[in-house]
Amino acid sequence: MGKTLFDKVWDTHIVDTVPEGPQILYIDKHLIHEVTSPQAFAELEEKGIDMARTDKTVATADHNVPTINQHLTIKDALSRKQVDTLTKNCEKFGVTLYGLGHPYQGIVHVMSPELGITQPGMTMVCGDSHTSTHGAFGTIAFGIGTSQVAQVFASQCVLMNKPQTMRITVNGKLNPNVGPKDVILYVIAQLGTNSGTGYFVEYAGDVFEDMSMEGRMTVCNMSIEMGARGGMIAPDQTTFSYVKNREFAPKGEAWDKKLTYWKTLHSDKDAIFDKEHHFNAADIAPMITYGTNPGMGMALDAQIPTAKNETEIKALQYMGFKEGEELLGKRINYVFIGSCTNSRIEDFRTVASYIKGKRKAANVNALIVPGSQQVAAQIQKEGLTQIFEEAGFEIRQSGCSACLGMNEDKIPANEYCVSTSNRNFEGRQGPGSRTLLASPLIAAMTAVEGKITSLT
Repeated sequence: MGKTLFDKVWDTHIVDTVPEGPQILYIDKHLIHEVTSPQAFAELEEKGIDMARTDKTVATADHNVPTINQHLTIKDALSRKQVDTLTKNCEKFGVTLYGLGHPYQGIVHVMSPELGITQPGMTMVCGDSHTSTHGAFGTIAFGIGTSQVAQVFASQCVLMNKPQTMRITVNGKLNPNVGPKDVILYVIAQLGTNSGTGYFVEYAGDVFEDMSMEGRMTVCNMSIEMGARGGMIAPDQTTFSYVKNREFAPKGEAWDKKLTYWKTLHSDKDAIFDKEHHFNAADIAPMITYGTNPGMGMALDAQIPTAKNETEIKALQYMGFKEGEELLGKRINYVFIGSCTNSRIEDFRTVASYIKGKRKAANVNALIVPGSQQVAAQIQKEGLTQIFEEAGFEIRQSGCSACLGMNEDKIPANEYCVSTSNRNFEGRQGPGSRTLLASPLIAAMTAVEGKITSLT
């Protein structure tokens, strides 16, 4: 019987198996940031343990960084302490840090791929749930807790029970104006937020094969929102072309050797998955969420469905929506375009293409937050800055920003925000804020119109 892509990568990283327990999995790359690393570093110090492989660890500051005046002292005391602590810990233990002011600084799941740190066939972990983003390269990438961060620090391994495998196949041709964000929001709306629990998902079919790497990262990023441990897509020529010649990508003979291996990373034709789901691309429309979890999504021009349980009833109450209500025409005062889901250069090109020659509505506060310093530089280089500024959009510096309502980047209570981020939980973007997840295109259109508007 053939192997799945997941099995091929997993099996080559098993160090040992605990009798009647989890397996010891070697980790190729450990990404860290300021939020989930302090306690892990402290644990090493308390136990007098050195880091096993500092050369396999890369750090950046992203969650708590302000997106205004990053050259100044951080105003928020807790944010300042966390960023300062990361800096001190990295200096003490000899970990490479791309902190504030560094040209490589950015959201950990944006800067790592664009630097070529993320490569096919790896195992990657980070104390952050959206580590699943890196699965777009054919990696096994997943989020870990603080105690596991310490475990990887000390051993470069993690104890983990092997997940089951699920394949989600989407074939056919996507409708006009339907992008990667719409695809994954549709899948989650169809399957539910607990459908992936216990599984690692592989995305297959025409739709994912035709996607850019940025699009694939958006899809894999939100795998966690259906409860999956992670998501992955088999590497192909699109992947290889993206990785080649990046800062930390293999060069010369090393590249040729890696490429030969990477081309074997695909599920065999006779591989068997524990669960399969199939969707038709033609059924997917531009999507928007209406509730307080990513599974409460619908087509942009649909009506809010009947609540299925108390949780959904509560969600509609929080959002101020009613069953049967349309969102078209809904006034929106805040638009956020950023996060580890949609803050890459392709996302901003999409936004700039739509808003060029237009002006945002007077009632809208429109925020552009690049995912990294390199994305910010590219926005400037391609002339997108002028387009954004002429349209009245505010451009910030790189960081997680309003995705999780950090520092000054909060959405006021009871206000709606059309956001390109990944979570619409109660208060996610600020106490009492109401989040509607959508694609960069829908976000841009909302900002221009000042309300949710159909694309047709």
